[in-house]
Amino acid sequence: MTESYVLSLAQDAVSITLLLAGPVLLVSLLIGSLVSLVQAATSINEATMTFVPKIIGIVAVLLLLGSWMLQQILVFTTNLFNSLPGLAH
Repeated sequence: MTESYVLSLAQDAVSITLLLAGPVLLVSLLIGSLVSLVQAATSINEATMTFVPKIIGIVAVLLLLGSWMLQQILVFTTNLFNSLPGLAH
């Protein structure tokens, strides 16, 4: 196992993590910002008002992109497991 392989593996792991977490975090950020804007405009300061829209948005993203996310993590894991025999010298 070389240093370049470890760095490449770490870089791939971070990039797949960002790729998979990005859509969920982006939807959560957008919904939270919109709800905060509505709360500021209407002077309604209820802390629990953001939870339900965020949960609905996150579930919708996971339903739409869940199979793609699973496929991406399966490809990464399969490539990792396939490379293991070549690492044992």
